[in-house]
Amino acid sequence: MSEGAKAAPTSSTPRRPRAARYSVDIGRPWPLGATADRHGVNFAVHAPGAERVEVCLFAAGDSETARLSLPSFTAGTWHGHVKGLKPGQRYGLRVHGPYDPAKGQRFNPAKLLIDPYAKALDRPVLGDDLQFGYELGHDDEDFAVSNVDNGSSAPKAIVVRSRFDWEDDTYPHVPPAKTVFYEMHVKGFTQTLQGVPEHLRGTYAGLGSEAAVSYLKELGVTSIELLPVQAFVDDKRLVDAGLANYWGYNTIAFFAPEPRYAAERGDGGTDEFKAMVKALHAAGIEVILDVVYNHTAEGNHLGPTLSLKGIDNAAYYRLSPEDPRFYVDYTGTGNTVDTSSPAALRLVLDSLRYWVTEMHVDGFRFDLACALGRDVAGAFTHRASFFAAVAQDPVLSRVKLIAEPWDLGPDGYQVGGFPDGWMEWNGRYRDVVRDYWRGADSSLPSFAACLCGSADLLEARRRPATDSVNIVTVHDGFTLADLVSYNEKHNEANQEDSRDGENHNRSWNCGAEGPTDDPGILDLRQRQMRNFLATLFVSHGTPLLLGGDENARTQNGNNNGYCQDSPLSWYDWDEAQKHADQRGFTQSLIALRRELPTLRTAPANSDMTGCVGVHWHSVWGLPMTPEEWDDPLARCVAALMDTDAGHGAALVLFNASGEEATFTLPKEDQTRAWAVRADTRTAEVPPPQAPTVPSAGQYVLPPHSMAILTATNPDTLP
Repeated sequence: MSEGAKAAPTSSTPRRPRAARYSVDIGRPWPLGATADRHGVNFAVHAPGAERVEVCLFAAGDSETARLSLPSFTAGTWHGHVKGLKPGQRYGLRVHGPYDPAKGQRFNPAKLLIDPYAKALDRPVLGDDLQFGYELGHDDEDFAVSNVDNGSSAPKAIVVRSRFDWEDDTYPHVPPAKTVFYEMHVKGFTQTLQGVPEHLRGTYAGLGSEAAVSYLKELGVTSIELLPVQAFVDDKRLVDAGLANYWGYNTIAFFAPEPRYAAERGDGGTDEFKAMVKALHAAGIEVILDVVYNHTAEGNHLGPTLSLKGIDNAAYYRLSPEDPRFYVDYTGTGNTVDTSSPAALRLVLDSLRYWVTEMHVDGFRFDLACALGRDVAGAFTHRASFFAAVAQDPVLSRVKLIAEPWDLGPDGYQVGGFPDGWMEWNGRYRDVVRDYWRGADSSLPSFAACLCGSADLLEARRRPATDSVNIVTVHDGFTLADLVSYNEKHNEANQEDSRDGENHNRSWNCGAEGPTDDPGILDLRQRQMRNFLATLFVSHGTPLLLGGDENARTQNGNNNGYCQDSPLSWYDWDEAQKHADQRGFTQSLIALRRELPTLRTAPANSDMTGCVGVHWHSVWGLPMTPEEWDDPLARCVAALMDTDAGHGAALVLFNASGEEATFTLPKEDQTRAWAVRADTRTAEVPPPQAPTVPSAGQYVLPPHSMAILTATNPDTLP
């Protein structure tokens, strides 16, 4: 035993319930987790470093009725079959072995653990003192092992054997070029949505209701991207502060739906989640899950012992080579799941396949995905074992795979660096588009590159523009309304003295911080929101709309609402009715994008700037010169998006300056003119009395505005 290590609790601590009435045989080492059959339940737990694994059974009232040792050990997996058990049985694990943090060993059978392969949990996981494997407040910190049993209060896994009838459910398989993502929160979206029955608000059933599905269908989005719905933890700090983990980026059970979103918790929400997916699929809408496999809620060496840490710490996490007591932290959360380890890699892949095959989801957005793509030495590579395993998998290689392409490790910003077949949240697009519309100097060339699908990032490996998921706002940061209303974050409600959240938001309040009655400022803010929306939907790549931005949803300047399960973060549907014009504008932009392939895909021709399918012109109607591109004060440009055949062309005029700009349209032959389809000076689409302008004609844009024109027959000219 290393210096400072304490002896692990013995199997007699806590008291062992009698188990004579259960018959346990050797069972099978696969599949991992609890698998019900006609005769009972097979349990299999991969814990290669453990000395013994017990399955603990619980009755109503959290009374532990039996503790059954798994009798067999095969290739690192403990397993056994318990005769007579049925679906619905609640259980947990106790894992025996050395408690020696200095060697990275944290076994502690006093702590009831969540099965990593649990398909359902009986309650939300809330942080408390009993979850820690060491004595809180002890001078020896995590070297002082805790012998206090937490079985009565710990969350329990539920044995699930679903008989859900999918009927003729089919995956929508929306092509990337036609995809419009909508990032949303199950509870936040449905909590006050009219038409959703009161008892279903904030739940999977609420999101699958006719009112919710109809809204999404009418808006025109094709694929909803749900903030984390795998079971997660409200850590102790938040619970003590009276807050909650609203976003859910603190996962603890990779197979289980988060039970707090279940209207009926008998099976932990499993069938309710399936019914939600089925309803969305019937409307042609894909369901994408935001998944957190880069870390778990067990935190660093001083974090709780909830699952993997107590099952086999060294088999699942990256431990410091210099001192295995500590964790390698590429995520900023205290630990990193080690997908270079076969055990952790299998866990993640099995979870992904389960959500596709059993729960029928259509893809995944991977939080801090760079952490998953690191080799044994910790270097990021697009040939990492995780990427290779996904690429050859016949199930996973066919769904949408979206990376958040950064983490906190070395070379952690990898926008454009992911393998073929992966889409990426484009953080550079967000930053550049924000800079352009707030009037930053020298922003025009980068803005043009982003409008072209960020070809400069993707072309080297011949990746398509659709791999760029274009974002202006997402859950993490200001909403669109706040982006044009606040220069500074206002996170006082988070109780962290506003130390949390991004400081450099690239926002512009348009002349006043927060709410104002100034009509000029309010008009400018409305115009700026329309500018961002219009830019998003005319850019090559795949657009992602933050849920609620179509209704000017505000968080009152809070740019980090991760802990705000409250009206601050919920969608205010009463307030949304006041912004029906912006919602209609958004719907029209999505419809226009669907109508015009040139806004979605880039044809083979290109001009001298290297922007595929886009030709750039100055306000004079002439091709942009190098000197004009290099002018740091340039704010105006026209983008001609054309197909090889010359049909379905679009001309987009941008004026990010504070002055009116008169554009001369590029001179074309007399076979087409230009119809105005959107002008951000107004939310009406097409604008009232929209003109049709001939080639080489003029069009005037007010300050901070843009217009979208499409090619039409010159016979329509007045």
